[in-house]
Amino acid sequence: MLLRAVRARRIATATMFSSGGLTLLGASTVGLLYLQAKLARRVVGVTHWSAPPVDGDYGNGDGPPVSFVMMGDSTAAGFAVADGQQTPGSLLASSIAAAADRPVRMRNVSVVGATSRDLPAQLATVREQPADLAVILIGANDVINRMRPADSVRHLKEVVGELTSAGTAVVVGTCPDLGTVRPIGWPLRHVARRSSRQLAAAQTIAVVEAGGRTVSLSDLLTDVFWDNPQQMFGPDRFHPSEHGYAHLAAALLPSACLALGFLPQDLPPQGTDGVLPVDRAAVAAAENAGTEVNGASLAGRERGPRGRWATLVRRDSGDTESATDGNGEPAQPHPEAH
Repeated sequence: MLLRAVRARRIATATMFSSGGLTLLGASTVGLLYLQAKLARRVVGVTHWSAPPVDGDYGNGDGPPVSFVMMGDSTAAGFAVADGQQTPGSLLASSIAAAADRPVRMRNVSVVGATSRDLPAQLATVREQPADLAVILIGANDVINRMRPADSVRHLKEVVGELTSAGTAVVVGTCPDLGTVRPIGWPLRHVARRSSRQLAAAQTIAVVEAGGRTVSLSDLLTDVFWDNPQQMFGPDRFHPSEHGYAHLAAALLPSACLALGFLPQDLPPQGTDGVLPVDRAAVAAAENAGTEVNGASLAGRERGPRGRWATLVRRDSGDTESATDGNGEPAQPHPEAH
């Protein structure tokens, strides 16, 4: 774990990985990976999708609306679902409203196909109206497009830093494990898994250093996706279905509520490994789906010899009732306006 922690910190501080991450592989292996990638693209279906309207007010209650912005890629957009109420942003908005007993005003600025390089442009669209909470889902396209990990992390850290400086609480769902996608075979699956988890760990370090918190998506949906592929995958066999998005929203909900200062009554069981250097916490989180990493203090200090102190909070990632109806079906939010 120590070696992986050092590697993740080096990526987060842009001191290594001058290329796409495959430079140590032999030419024959690279050729095989290229052919596998072409085959995977053919197997993954193409879905023509128009984003359903999701912006608006969710829930009701006393007090001013909680302003919430969803940022990132196709997962943040809820790609492939036709009902806006089944997107991760809408599920989170209505669940936060229920936990806070206040309305939530949600805006989704995510873009299908986005990489971390596109986050500053998304931030520019919301800069004049700072939000109380920003949830960012990013990283999968960075790996697919072989974007330099150091560049990915730099863009993410800058955006998170600006958001937190403006008073916005930030929760980042780190890069998912692309090694769990069925159309990807070996050895490409191994490379995808290693690259995904390496980026997720580096993202965690950068986000916590910038004042945000992360939730490890890792292989969160592996078991349910492999056991129920027809139900959990969308029509393109790559993105989640509405059921998969409900599981994703449930994993993010506790951290979103805690970041806002709202403690949901049905917070999943959790445990903590105490206060750790952020690089060690990041590597551990990348291997444990649903784990939150957040900044911490030790002996009155936020930083130690190895950088920022952090807490690693383990939750039961199988608890999805907070964003479902209790029977595994997505909860039905009721936006007041779209």
